[in-house]
Amino acid sequence: MDDLYDEFGNYIGEAEESEVEEEVADNVNQYMYDEDAEDETAEVNDQQLMEVDDEGPSNAVILHEDKQYYPTAQQVYGADVETMVQEEDTQTLQQPIVAPVVQKKFNVEEEDLPPVFFKRDFMTDLMNFPEQIRNVALAGHLHHGKTALMDMLVMQTHDINERLENRKGRDRDAQLRYTDTHILERERGLSVKAAPMSLVLQGTKGKSHLISLLDTPGHVNFADEVAASLRLVDGVVLVVDVVEGVQVQTEQVIRHAVLEGLPIVLVINKMDRLILELKLPPADAYFKLKHVVEEVNTAIENTVPGRGEKWRVSPEKGNVAFACSSMNWIFTLPSFAQMYAETYSNSAFDVEEFSRRLWGDIYFNPGSRKFTRKGTEPASKRSFVNFVLEPIYKLFSHTISESPEDLKETLEGLGIYLKPSQYRANAKDLLRAACEHFFGPAAGLVDMLVRHVPSPAEGAKLKLERYYTGPLDSKTAEAMEKCDQDGPLVVHITKLFNTTDASGFNSFGRVLSGIARPGQEVRVLGEGYTLEDEEDMVKATISDVWVAESRYNIPTTGVPAGNFVLLGGVDNSIVKTATIVAPKLPDNEDAYIFRPVQHFFESVFKVAVEPINPSELPKMLDGLRKINKSYPLITTKVEESGEHVVLGTGELYMDCVLHDLRRLYASMEVKVSDPVTRFCETVVETSAIKCYALTPNKKNKLTMVAEPLDEGIAEDIESGKVNIRDPVRKVGKFFEENYGYDLLASRNIWAFGPDDQSPNILQNDTLPSDVDQKLLKSVRDTIRQGFSWATREGPLCEEPIRNTKFKITDVSLAQEAIFRGGGQIIPTSRRAAYSSFLMASPRLMEPVYSCSMIGPADAVSSLYTVLARRRGHVLQDGPIAGTPLYSVKGLIPVIDSFGFETDLRIHTQGQATVSLVFDRWSIVPGDPLDKSIKLRPLEPASAQATARDFVMKTRRRKGLSEDVTISKFLEPELFRSLKESGILDQPS
Repeated sequence: MDDLYDEFGNYIGEAEESEVEEEVADNVNQYMYDEDAEDETAEVNDQQLMEVDDEGPSNAVILHEDKQYYPTAQQVYGADVETMVQEEDTQTLQQPIVAPVVQKKFNVEEEDLPPVFFKRDFMTDLMNFPEQIRNVALAGHLHHGKTALMDMLVMQTHDINERLENRKGRDRDAQLRYTDTHILERERGLSVKAAPMSLVLQGTKGKSHLISLLDTPGHVNFADEVAASLRLVDGVVLVVDVVEGVQVQTEQVIRHAVLEGLPIVLVINKMDRLILELKLPPADAYFKLKHVVEEVNTAIENTVPGRGEKWRVSPEKGNVAFACSSMNWIFTLPSFAQMYAETYSNSAFDVEEFSRRLWGDIYFNPGSRKFTRKGTEPASKRSFVNFVLEPIYKLFSHTISESPEDLKETLEGLGIYLKPSQYRANAKDLLRAACEHFFGPAAGLVDMLVRHVPSPAEGAKLKLERYYTGPLDSKTAEAMEKCDQDGPLVVHITKLFNTTDASGFNSFGRVLSGIARPGQEVRVLGEGYTLEDEEDMVKATISDVWVAESRYNIPTTGVPAGNFVLLGGVDNSIVKTATIVAPKLPDNEDAYIFRPVQHFFESVFKVAVEPINPSELPKMLDGLRKINKSYPLITTKVEESGEHVVLGTGELYMDCVLHDLRRLYASMEVKVSDPVTRFCETVVETSAIKCYALTPNKKNKLTMVAEPLDEGIAEDIESGKVNIRDPVRKVGKFFEENYGYDLLASRNIWAFGPDDQSPNILQNDTLPSDVDQKLLKSVRDTIRQGFSWATREGPLCEEPIRNTKFKITDVSLAQEAIFRGGGQIIPTSRRAAYSSFLMASPRLMEPVYSCSMIGPADAVSSLYTVLARRRGHVLQDGPIAGTPLYSVKGLIPVIDSFGFETDLRIHTQGQATVSLVFDRWSIVPGDPLDKSIKLRPLEPASAQATARDFVMKTRRRKGLSEDVTISKFLEPELFRSLKESGILDQPS
């Protein structure tokens, strides 16, 4: 064998048969096989020639660079293991080459479904009966006990006592706060997001109901969460602290609920403060409670003068409950009367009649044992004091003051049996245990909700009439009104909750018709969807359907109409609210949306953000998109100067937003500018002259006049009392009846601007005899667009125009359509609007906060001092009835409010709490165009120079030219004539 090869390994043996040569060549280079070569001696099948011996050694020629000397990482570790090869020194020592998988977790959540005292199958069965369901929102002021009330209901339905008893140290006394799942909520001790819970609760007669609650934040900055929650519910549980009474957020909630037509039930909370803190005797405590009820009724009456009776709350009506959520008890007059009925079970006891006598000026005379309108005996007391307050006071005083042995005898006489260890507990725990046994579960609250809040089947009609944009006689609308499970799927989404790792969102809403099931194909209709513009519509598939329970979600196979639902997989196109409908509606009906949520106030607090590392800009933009989804009232936009601006409601709101941006959604550091505010521009007089503008081709001419709107129109437009999309006759009639417009003027209102709910009006004031109306109609839309552009960015400092009416007085147009296109008319319409605006005494407007403070009497003077330093002033101050506290109300400009809360707390040693709520737009003193004012750097501007100061600084910040010049917008010949006549005395 050795002589067959030379020393270089070349084959020098004898040549083999040609047939074998051909076969080897075919196996090594199959592509060189020649089909036409026919040899009589090689009768070999084509398939045999193509076979390659996989098991034996390959004879293929392999180039040096293709040789594999070592196995690859994939061959060693397997295809399912990710491998990475890196040269040294490409990463810092702190960064591992293969980073461990970190499970991000930003929400407090249960590891598994916690045990409950009812069967979850029973809860899902109850969902099929809308009559047994109540959807309500817990709303009220900050720290008035909404989350504590929810905790009480959670404790009564969830078997978590054992876990709570194992808590140690400081956690032992901490409040449960079951619905506060966000990390910020835990750290700050206040609710930031609305949180849903669906619980099975029993009434006094033992009948079970599915109560779906939304726990809403109480801080005024988060009123947007309350507005989004009220859209989904059929009633409001108003929680009021008995000591503080009606506060700012309470008034906001009452006003919003009444205007939305939602029934209100009142829970007077923290009743223990009357006994333990204020130490009021029972007779005085009654007057304090009566005062709180009257405060609520006054707020209702102020919202709808003359029509408040429908919403009036009163204990004898059964829509007022008395509670102490920290002690785990709540009762209404009927439920307290039921306790007497159970005690005296052998007598014929009419609970309804007895409960009606427990409130008001009705006295119980112990001698004659009769109820009278006036106390006829010396020992006569008001029935509420005698039968309700005194027993509670006695229970408290005995529990706190008696020795364990005496207390045991007293409590067992009332049928309260406690463990020996509970008698040795501290006073607070002992009192809570005694109260829990005495009052029992929250059956009174359930009865009150069932009686005074409509079921989803009854409440659906109100929702459709107020918010549905489609016809109410269609089959889809009928299915929604009946809460029909067999109807087409319609879900109204108003909230987005981020997932635990904050990588995505789940959509929370209410099923109005049909059943929401996983795997369903749906259409997601955004806020901008209309039949004319179907662009804001996306097809999606529901991936998951849950019943939301704050700390955990219960996966289900379907949620029927009338219930709250949490959907996965449909959030991609949703920004704030959306309407989810089935791919096909009955009889191929058109799909319509529910109107976007209307909020209590506007976002006026503004900061600019930018990434510290410029290469992380895309990451920050993605974070801003998620922030926009997470907070209902946040607005993010890019200014002309390129800065990214975030608009919110106040300091705490913005603090939470920026925390979420940095930690949850973008996971990066951002630079934040000093806070500023939005401004608006307006006029205070009618234009001095008719201002005209010529199109660039000199073939068209538009003439306009600007003037201020009548008082009240701006508010009516913003609140939606008049809608420009309504028929012309309806809009005309509104302005005729309310503001005395004549028929011609009211029917020639062309637009509100910049959008349909903005307080500026474009009115056609031309006469048919002077202007060809057919030609004018052809450019109507382009003039509108120019007007919309002008009102979105005013001439003073590119802030929106407000409260201004622009009248078109004359138009001359070219006959040929080509000479009056959008490119000619739109910028000309804008210039005409600007010049008429600048000739009508323009003014700058700034937002103003309403400031409400609660604190001791000696803190009042501090508020006067701090407000006066910040261009603010006090409107009223006075004591809160029955308490040592004072309440002060005032106004402060938003731009001067930054750091105000901290400043006030320093001045009052932390004794005062303050709430700042957007109240109104007010005109900044001074003329913004007055060039005679000299502004010196680092010196505060004088009162009359404030407007000029704001305009100049805003223009500099936005990168605009130093000053506003009328000559820029006026036609040159008009400007010259005005200059000569002396109307304009300022240089160009």
